[in-house]
Amino acid sequence: MITTRIEARAFGTLEHSHTKEEIHKRIVHPATPSYFRDFVYGGIDGAVTTFAIVAGVEGAGFSRTVIIALGIANVLADGFSMAAGNYSANKADLDNLKRLREIERRHIRDVPDGEREEIRQILELKGFRGQVLEDAVDSVTADETTWVNMMLVDEYGVSPAVPKPIPAAFATFGAFLVCGMIPLLPFLLTLPDSFRLSIIATGITFFAIGTLKSRWSLTSWWRSGLETFLIGSLAATIAYVAGLWIGSITG
Repeated sequence: MITTRIEARAFGTLEHSHTKEEIHKRIVHPATPSYFRDFVYGGIDGAVTTFAIVAGVEGAGFSRTVIIALGIANVLADGFSMAAGNYSANKADLDNLKRLREIERRHIRDVPDGEREEIRQILELKGFRGQVLEDAVDSVTADETTWVNMMLVDEYGVSPAVPKPIPAAFATFGAFLVCGMIPLLPFLLTLPDSFRLSIIATGITFFAIGTLKSRWSLTSWWRSGLETFLIGSLAATIAYVAGLWIGSITG
């Protein structure tokens, strides 16, 4: 308890508790996959690509109807495409993890001495020596799941906790759909000066996503928000300039 108070004073609020019970809960139970990356990925891309279409079509001088039609088509088609791509990528990671598990299980069955030697060298790199090393090797290799998991992490550099493909795809599509519709709202609601309102709403969305992203990084909230805002603004500016250029040619 004294150590926890000292750490809290030195570093601010701790990320998690360090009581014996809480440590046991975190270490024993497998880590829950996070889908925050999928949400940020889908949200940023949804806002950027939809606003890029809005800016490009506006720059070309086309009607509100064209903006709405192309925008909604982009949100649905591109959102589904991103979700499908993310599903396939996570499915590939999951399949690769299963393949590596089977390889290690086969190696443990066919060449157990060689696999024990791999564990011994891994533990030596972690600082184990002498009888302590031999005892640790015996302990790890006594349980096949523990043995395989250590090989996955230390030999292949693969985390045993891989996001599930379907939830990852839904997180991407949901974020794309929500954030992608924001640039279209002023046009759907037939608000006056719709394009200006779309710029403001999209800029706020970029900044909000960046601010949320800062909770999972060491970057300050305003810096992360500004970074995401600038990236999105650059993409929108390029699209708008391209639309003006196309409009000047076709006009």
